[in-house]
Amino acid sequence: MRDSIDVLISEEQIQQKVTEIGEAISRDFAGQSVHLLGILRGSYVFMADLARKIDLPTTVDFIALSSYGEDTKSSGVVKLEIDLGISIHNRNVIIVEDIIDSGLTLSYLTRNLATRNPTSLKICTLLSKPSRRKVDIDVDYEGFEIPDEFVVGYGLDYAQQYRNLPFVGVVKDTGISE
Repeated sequence: MRDSIDVLISEEQIQQKVTEIGEAISRDFAGQSVHLLGILRGSYVFMADLARKIDLPTTVDFIALSSYGEDTKSSGVVKLEIDLGISIHNRNVIIVEDIIDSGLTLSYLTRNLATRNPTSLKICTLLSKPSRRKVDIDVDYEGFEIPDEFVVGYGLDYAQQYRNLPFVGVVKDTGISE
């Protein structure tokens, strides 16, 4: 049985915002190249769409971090599961995140990546929940600020389900809404 999912952000709204972010990155790094660093697994859909909207030489890599497991709330403990495959030394790195919640994962990651001497280190997120922030995070490119709801779709999951939805929605029938 499929859970009831209320659309929070439509496919059309997402695509418009991805285009705007891609254009902003292209302007900000005009004449340079960028290295997109996606945080697995949730960012893969957003990063693929974003990469196609950036009009610059662009390379990509992924890193896997975990603080959620199979829960709907961050445990607060960040675990590095898969490290970079490409050196970021002297590169313009843009961390691509699906959602910023507590900020603990990105705080850990930015400190870690800064030690690897990138030329620049920026943060790009599709979704932001500032009401859940535990640490300050300077976001350079932000798609949507959302309420304190557990969201799925467009790469975001609940127990590995719903990543393939073309929109961002709130699951209503499983009791996971926060």
